[in-house]
Amino acid sequence: MDDTGRIRRPLTPTARRIVFGEPAAGPPELRLVTQVDRAHLVMLSERSLVDPAAAAAVLVEIELLRATAFEPLDGLEPRRGRYLLYEDWLAARLGERIAGILRTGRSRNDLNATVLRLRLRPSAERLLTEVLRLQAVLMNGARRHAGTVMPGYTHYQPAVPTTYGHHLGGVARAVDRDVAALSAAAAGLDACPLGAGTGHGSALPIDPARTAALLGFERPEPHALDAVASRDVVLRLLAAAAVFGVTASRLATDLLLWTTAEFAFLELPDGLVGSSSAMPQKRNPFLLEHVQGRSARAAGSFVAAMTAMHATPFANSVAVGTEGCAGAVEADCAALLRLVVAGAKPQPPAMLARAVAGRTTATARAERLMIQDGLSFREAHRLVGARLTEADRRSALTPVVDDERPGRGDGVDPAAVVGAARFGGGPGAPPAFDDLRHRRAAFAAELGHRLGRHRRADVDLAAAVAAVIASAGVGPVSPLVGRPA
Repeated sequence: MDDTGRIRRPLTPTARRIVFGEPAAGPPELRLVTQVDRAHLVMLSERSLVDPAAAAAVLVEIELLRATAFEPLDGLEPRRGRYLLYEDWLAARLGERIAGILRTGRSRNDLNATVLRLRLRPSAERLLTEVLRLQAVLMNGARRHAGTVMPGYTHYQPAVPTTYGHHLGGVARAVDRDVAALSAAAAGLDACPLGAGTGHGSALPIDPARTAALLGFERPEPHALDAVASRDVVLRLLAAAAVFGVTASRLATDLLLWTTAEFAFLELPDGLVGSSSAMPQKRNPFLLEHVQGRSARAAGSFVAAMTAMHATPFANSVAVGTEGCAGAVEADCAALLRLVVAGAKPQPPAMLARAVAGRTTATARAERLMIQDGLSFREAHRLVGARLTEADRRSALTPVVDDERPGRGDGVDPAAVVGAARFGGGPGAPPAFDDLRHRRAAFAAELGHRLGRHRRADVDLAAAVAAVIASAGVGPVSPLVGRPA
């Protein structure tokens, strides 16, 4: 039925397609909508706000739709969106009076806000899971390669000796802050907006705590207007994902550089590289390019969402609740980067050779002149620089001051310099990740608690739905016959 009493004609086909999508689109969203409807009907029945037999009848039809993946709606034109198509279908099956109980004590506003949080749950939790897994791989690599000497770089130029493990450990600490931000943002999904209505609550004695529990939320939202007007949980998730994307892209860029033939610091196994359709010799680390590209998606979505929400009224708004929430976080970037970090095999001879050829012990030699000869560091810096210039003039192959080759024993070969850098968080200090391990365990436990709550809620909701149906004397629902068995 298109005539609402106030609006007599449907949207034009073009507008319907843009706003509501193609007729085939929508079952995943409807699955979330009907999840909310199930919890809402259970609560209404338990509170005696609707006839339990009517609630049972609607629940039977919803269970049949879910069991058949909404097949009865396939091919029907969603003139006013998939949700109203679904409501109209229920009305055609049960009559307006019975099907209409779904709207008791709620609005599309709080329904949409609740569905959004249910939709965001899996992607936010998967992203957090993958980032925690990436962090574990980084910390393991940092310990395993704490003695793998390589050049540290500034401005793409060899700078000082460091280790591969030191580099991975630094990224692990940056990822720790990303985990904290993602975890805090995901916690914003723990409150349920259902019950807020249009943003001003309800005069009916509904039980928002009950529906919140049945849907796996920790608690209901305490303020109705905030519940339906705010979508900052989307902004916070996208912002945290965007910042992690920056971290991921920077590590991916380092790894791409170090897998080139010119560096040859890392080798990747066959399962992490691609070939070329024209050049048989190619081993392309293309997964890292996917990381670079995918890591930018959250940043783009964040800017789009923030712009859509900016300067809108603090109330229910299509610009905020629909257009501003179109972007989504995804975990593929973290998963791909984890695979590459775990699979990359360092090449210590190439790394050390470049540390030597790059004259990375120059700073250590200047410090030795400062300590042994009483020069200021500025004077020592100039003296070593002058000797380098003279060495370059004589031959590009002449070592810096003395022989820098490992094992010389003068304390200024790259490995010795690394070992001496014990202060200020340098690579010479033993890898210390006790704080990160404790924090990571706490974040993982919090995530596990949240996932467990969601699983238990699914079981409890299914049992509650079955109880309402059984109390009305309706047998088990069978999708094979299209009606209760």
